[in-house]
Amino acid sequence: MTIPDDELTASLPAKASVDSIKLIPYPKIIFMYPSVLFALVAAIWLTLIGEPKAVMQDQHANMQQGSAAFLTLIFVWIFGLNSLVLAFDFPRSSSLTIVIAVIAAIFGLVMLSHWKPGLLGGVTNWLASLKPVANATFYWMFVTVGLLLLLAVKVVVKFDYWEVRSHELLHHFGLWGNLNRYSAPHVRIDKEVNDVFEFMLFGSGRLILQPSGEQRAFVLDNIIWINRKEEEITKLLGALKVDVRDD
Repeated sequence: MTIPDDELTASLPAKASVDSIKLIPYPKIIFMYPSVLFALVAAIWLTLIGEPKAVMQDQHANMQQGSAAFLTLIFVWIFGLNSLVLAFDFPRSSSLTIVIAVIAAIFGLVMLSHWKPGLLGGVTNWLASLKPVANATFYWMFVTVGLLLLLAVKVVVKFDYWEVRSHELLHHFGLWGNLNRYSAPHVRIDKEVNDVFEFMLFGSGRLILQPSGEQRAFVLDNIIWINRKEEEITKLLGALKVDVRDD
């Protein structure tokens, strides 16, 4: 008995394929997640060992105070580095190296001033006198605010994103599901990684979409895991001769 080709094809399991790819431009606040994660660790730790005491009475109180001061110093530096990521762009690896070296030198000097007071005279004495202390309540509040902001971002981006399909680009925006359609054939896609810190944190970068026949280009900032997105788009639109440029 001969089975027709159509029936044979239909009986085979369907091959999984991606028919559309979502491109979501995120706000920069998502790059604050290292501060939120460290605050969560600090909050849990200080909750377990207890709140630091203003007056040290025993060895346990000394450990509480020392742990709180150490965690606070680290948190301040992580938060400061996160703030740099939000405030400035670091387009080249050389700038990243310089920034990390400066931060490491300052952080090392601060820690050294606490372990070896008076080593560098008045400088380390002054640094050693700086003992910021935050309790578990502060860290829990910071984590709560950070998670609420990230949740708000998760909701907002659902109302403004792009969708790449085999023959068209779709721009979804607005509360009422507004939609703009653009032709996908011969679309030009440029990828830019303008900030090495942002790329390290989320593999993010910028995609510039230039549909054929359109006067303007569409710039999508902070596309996370941009290399993977580029590969998926290239596979999806490969037959349409997409121009992809990596700057």
